[in-house]
Amino acid sequence: MKTIGSIKLTAAAIAVGLSLAIPGSIVLAASTAAAAPAHPSAASGASLPKITVAMNGKKITVGGDLQSGAVRIVSTVTGERQGEPVFVRLDPGITPSQFLKVLPRAAADPNNVDGFASIVVDTIVSRGHTSTIQANLKPGEYIALDIAHNGLPPLTPFTIIKAASPAKLPAPKATVSAIEFGFRGPGMLHKGQLVRFANHGFLVHMIDFGRARSAADARKAARLLRQGKLRQVGPLLTGGGTFLGPVSHGAFQQLVIHNRPGYYVLACFMETQDGRDHIRLGMERVIRIVK
Repeated sequence: MKTIGSIKLTAAAIAVGLSLAIPGSIVLAASTAAAAPAHPSAASGASLPKITVAMNGKKITVGGDLQSGAVRIVSTVTGERQGEPVFVRLDPGITPSQFLKVLPRAAADPNNVDGFASIVVDTIVSRGHTSTIQANLKPGEYIALDIAHNGLPPLTPFTIIKAASPAKLPAPKATVSAIEFGFRGPGMLHKGQLVRFANHGFLVHMIDFGRARSAADARKAARLLRQGKLRQVGPLLTGGGTFLGPVSHGAFQQLVIHNRPGYYVLACFMETQDGRDHIRLGMERVIRIVK
């Protein structure tokens, strides 16, 4: 993965990949894709147990209904431009101190958490906005990290207890998944739909997006991404963000999308062990969002 500052972790691929591809400031998914709808609905999962995440650049706090099953994770940030809350579930028998020892290896390649933990949630929230996603959490020991900035990320351990009657997630209207090496799912999504974004591959994957001005620009941007010509992609895109940050095999999160209608390019900026970007191996795809 590419480096930003003194730590590489999962945020680095997002920040480097999209900052090269999109000129100016990044329009994050927290404001365009993951914001809660104005009126609660079945799709919003308003009745699900609620977990709160608060970040201020120096610490991350997790509270609310810390129980297994379907949950609604609501994240806010102050004191920093953006936050990137990540939930890591420790494997049985692994302690937080053991995980921290493997963190430098995970910084170099998030796939190195395998055997110690799984990355199960990764979203982004910008200051002044609220990110609302739905996830299904297993009971166990977790660590929450805010990896949206340079340096050692703030982190905190927490426990998800086994619920007596775990809640169930609302059924999504569509599922977009990452695999080795591509994306599966419908080519058209509807604004206001509840969409599940998942990693069905064996490696760690992400689902980033960039909005193009036209279908032709989207197709050209996807072609340039596959060719590794990231700097040429910028003029073709008007903004971007993240539907699903880098997560481990089998992880998923779902959200009501509020992106403006238009053509979007999906991309995974992770790298293989030999340093090849996943976009160079086919992990770019054009989709359309309509009303």
